[in-house]
Amino acid sequence: MATLLYRLGRVAFRWRWFVTLLWVAVLGAVGFAAAKAPAAPDDGFTMPGIESQRAFDLLEQRFPGTAADGANARIVFVAPNGEKVTATENRAAIEKLVTEAADGSQVASAVDPFAAKAVSKDASTAYSTVTFKVKADDLTDAAKTHLERAIDTAKKAGLTVEVGGDALATQPAAGGSAEAIGIAIAAVVLLITFGSLAAAGLPLLTAILGVGISMSAVLALGSAFGLSETTGTLATMLGLACGIDYALFVVSRYREEREKGHAPREAAGLAAGTAGSAVVFAGLTVVIALAGLSVVGIPMLTKMGLAAAGAVLLSVLISLTLVPAVLGFWPNAVLSRRERKGKAKRGNGENGGSRWARLVVRRPIPVLLLGVVGLGAMALPALNLQLGMPGDEAKSTATTERRAYDDLAKGFGPGFNGPLTIVVDAKKADDAKSTVATISKEIAATDGVVSVSPARFNSAGDTAVFSATPATSPTDEKTKELVQTIRDERSGIASDAGASFEVTGTTALNIDVAQKVQDALIPYLALVVGLAIVLLLLVFRSLLVPLKAALGFLLSVLAALGAVVAVFQQGHGASLLGVDQTGPIMSLMPIFLVGIVFGLAMDYEVFLVSRMREAYVHGDGPGQAIVSGFRHSARVVVAAALIMMAVFSGFIGAGASMIKMIGFGLAIAVLFDAFVVRMAIVPAVLSLLGNKAWYLPSWLDRILPRMDVEGEALSRKVPAPVTDPPTARLTPVP
Repeated sequence: MATLLYRLGRVAFRWRWFVTLLWVAVLGAVGFAAAKAPAAPDDGFTMPGIESQRAFDLLEQRFPGTAADGANARIVFVAPNGEKVTATENRAAIEKLVTEAADGSQVASAVDPFAAKAVSKDASTAYSTVTFKVKADDLTDAAKTHLERAIDTAKKAGLTVEVGGDALATQPAAGGSAEAIGIAIAAVVLLITFGSLAAAGLPLLTAILGVGISMSAVLALGSAFGLSETTGTLATMLGLACGIDYALFVVSRYREEREKGHAPREAAGLAAGTAGSAVVFAGLTVVIALAGLSVVGIPMLTKMGLAAAGAVLLSVLISLTLVPAVLGFWPNAVLSRRERKGKAKRGNGENGGSRWARLVVRRPIPVLLLGVVGLGAMALPALNLQLGMPGDEAKSTATTERRAYDDLAKGFGPGFNGPLTIVVDAKKADDAKSTVATISKEIAATDGVVSVSPARFNSAGDTAVFSATPATSPTDEKTKELVQTIRDERSGIASDAGASFEVTGTTALNIDVAQKVQDALIPYLALVVGLAIVLLLLVFRSLLVPLKAALGFLLSVLAALGAVVAVFQQGHGASLLGVDQTGPIMSLMPIFLVGIVFGLAMDYEVFLVSRMREAYVHGDGPGQAIVSGFRHSARVVVAAALIMMAVFSGFIGAGASMIKMIGFGLAIAVLFDAFVVRMAIVPAVLSLLGNKAWYLPSWLDRILPRMDVEGEALSRKVPAPVTDPPTARLTPVP
């Protein structure tokens, strides 16, 4: 492996014009294909294998067009204190709004709340539903403005008017200024790490090129494979993150080889052969984690994972070819100013990384206990994890959607915002209407159900749908228990009525998704961790190092999940992050944490421990190998972790609670894994294990193929570095 990549790096350096133009041509070709490709399809969230999805599919089949209605706006009216919406002036203002809203160019219907009996018992609150002919993304500005003017007229009449639904929903920024600050911090970290603008800019440049190619590919293949722009969101984030990381390690190793006295082309080859080998295996661990998302069973998540895996593979290829090629154009520019002036220190002197490693090697037990106990304490809140899908209740009170949610809950009860949709299949029943009436009556008598709506039949008269309003809010655990109770009673109710029914709706769908994701988490963990252990076994040729790496990851990801629960579910420090409402953790959050953080954690593991393994193979003792590994790679690993934390932290400034949650979870996970697990627990464990850390049974050693990540073969083939002073080596490259 090392020899092959060494040759690839030298070839890319020598044929830099060809390699660079080739990548530019690829970008141009893929970009042209993306521009000419048909428009990407709308996102469709489906979850095969759950009851809510089966019921939704039945609705689409028996009620054509109903399940895919256009945008809607639920307009909530609240009378002034002491008044009622049924008062003459208030009623006139509401009816005027409904009439004006119905005249909109894209409006399908506007329901009069008084005719539909959509008025609370105390007459303080009413609501009207305005349905459009098109989806929210297709609404024209004129249609939105028409509705907003009608709402303003009702407000001037003295009513409090708030709007829910997706027609006029505010779209919070992904990160805003905080994300820009995160990217700026990443640039500063690169500059401080390398002390050179060229060295800091090279990883950013190549990473952006890779993201451009991967996103263009997603757009070009969108129509053929059902990919949308949203599919590429994860690909963009990880393509940028891994692209910077991988180029960072190659450039850092190139500078190190130049410092040793190697000529530029030789240094590029050695960087590709050693750091490049680590990049290949680190990239493969990320790909395993992302491709493994397919086991969850969510088509959208599978597409996102595969697209992101492709972006990571692209980042690996770019770091192995384009980075050495660009180094060929400016071989001296990436060196620090001191190195260019010939004032840089040569040799293996002490630095912060080696000093920290010596401290850990001398005191491994206290460091290990402190790290494990600390992360264990952080993981405790994860025992109370509640999964769900936060809706309008998790938005800021500054949004009209949140205020509309609160007004409806106050006027009609907390369960009004999350009704359960009951779909009755009465195709085999002798009397469909009486059968549906029996089922409706039984469900209405269930504890926890406040009311049921009149049933609505399809044109064939063999299928009916009605809603059941729970007594508790959509995210309450009692609502989850109610859904399960209704389903458990189904066999008895169905046998008596002669028909079957299923429970769906947004609330039931969120409950089913949370349960399916929770059930898939263990198989997913077993898959990615198992495959990664095999891969790391090939890389490090050790039984204990891969096992230690996997256990360390589990500890860091559990601690990160515990921190997310503590803030977003239990509310500790939530105000500091601008979280307005605590609640269940987003259903996909554990999967995202496991998949993304596992890939990044194994990146740091491979880059850090491979330098220790390299030193050990070249003759250092176990303790000295740890110190040598930290001397050469600790600073770069810290820089990579800080960059990731800065980028992920940018999402904390987003307006949506779910985006805040993802940003916080990923940032805190990188903090725990890079600085506690990899920089403290890993050297402490390796120090305690000594030579046993690198033990591999002889029979297994014979079976496993040799990857030579450490570049052992290169030490025998590559000529010794020149001994001229640094200034003599700063010459143009032919």
